[in-house]
Amino acid sequence: MRIEKFPEKEKWGDILSRPVQDMEKIEQQVRPILDAVKLEGDIALKKFSLKFDRVEPDGFEVSENEIEQSAKQVDSALKEAIKKAIENISRFHRSQLSQAIKIETVPGVMCWRKDVPVEKVGLYIPGGTAPLFSTVLMLGIPAQIAGCKQVVLCSPPNRKGKIHPAVLYAAGQVGIKSVFKIGGAQAIAALAYGTESLPKVDKIFGPGNQFVTAAKLLVSKLGVAIDMPAGPSEVLVIADKYADAGFIAADLLSQAEHGVDSQVVFITNDATLLDAVSDQLKRQLENLPRREIADKALKNSLLILTDNLETAMSMSNFYAPEHLILMVENSGKYADKIVNAGSVFLGPYSPEAAGDYASGTNHVLPTNGFAKNYSGVSVESFIKKISFQEISRAGLKNIGPAIETMAEAEALFAHKNAVSIRLGKIVE
Repeated sequence: MRIEKFPEKEKWGDILSRPVQDMEKIEQQVRPILDAVKLEGDIALKKFSLKFDRVEPDGFEVSENEIEQSAKQVDSALKEAIKKAIENISRFHRSQLSQAIKIETVPGVMCWRKDVPVEKVGLYIPGGTAPLFSTVLMLGIPAQIAGCKQVVLCSPPNRKGKIHPAVLYAAGQVGIKSVFKIGGAQAIAALAYGTESLPKVDKIFGPGNQFVTAAKLLVSKLGVAIDMPAGPSEVLVIADKYADAGFIAADLLSQAEHGVDSQVVFITNDATLLDAVSDQLKRQLENLPRREIADKALKNSLLILTDNLETAMSMSNFYAPEHLILMVENSGKYADKIVNAGSVFLGPYSPEAAGDYASGTNHVLPTNGFAKNYSGVSVESFIKKISFQEISRAGLKNIGPAIETMAEAEALFAHKNAVSIRLGKIVE
């Protein structure tokens, strides 16, 4: 990892830059895939499945029996872990449901909002080098709590044309019945446009590689909503002299092993700790099964020495990390200074991995600096809020003259008349 000592604020942009992706080039590769699926449907899906996944499926949908049988291929310890995670994630996300509150803005004018679930949602679960069954929980649980009528899950098949049994088991446990063996940009296209096999959805959720991300961004321009722009995983750790170097290195590596384009950043005001973390990274890296991936990710990553923790917090807010870990004395004092982060972990015993799996918070989060203006996935992500108003005669008399004056000032006389004609009836 590159080491930066006391960087000047003017240089933060260059120092904290993410690995660059040529999105224009990626989009040029993705557009023909989207167009083909839109025009040819299942025929295009079969062609791309053979090309990218190297398997020619007889059909795309996973049968209910296959989902049920997946339970036999998941060991009891993992089943118990998934059960515990479901309990915690469900408990946290159920707390996000809100009740409609009616507000009388002036006498006779009642306003309120109603939560309505997005009817049809598509969930994308990456396959790749790791079967992310945990993401099934993070997306499926809030979708069910929100009350979405149709939940469709897509995940790439392996060379045998199968989805990992843990992914299927997790889907079954959260009540998802429509599962399809399709991956990559072609899966996003199928969810966006619909095919003979797949229904068209209203909103698409889930992380993915650069091609999946590009596909989501492109279909979002055509009227299909997406959860958020997302890119490679990232974590930023801030620590002081009281922190454990081994803990810090483990947290950094837990994100680095996601992919070669992941980025991890460590900021401290203690030079001794900086050296200790650097040493721990080397030691722990040697024992990782995914050390080649993590090692490449570390080449995109940083160890930063600052003069104080206030500067470290400012750098973090500038970077807007997907995950932020504070391993500092009295972390609550600094937590109040956080304005840009996807998910925050306070104290030495709050590893980022807890949020990835079982603490209850959601791990589908904004990356690439989008934590400055996006939230992570929640129950609200699966809900639309529709505003209502009911106005009595007295209420219209109270606000009618103000409406007439404002409409006339904007030269919108039909707007004014819609009020005036009613006020005339009330006088009568």
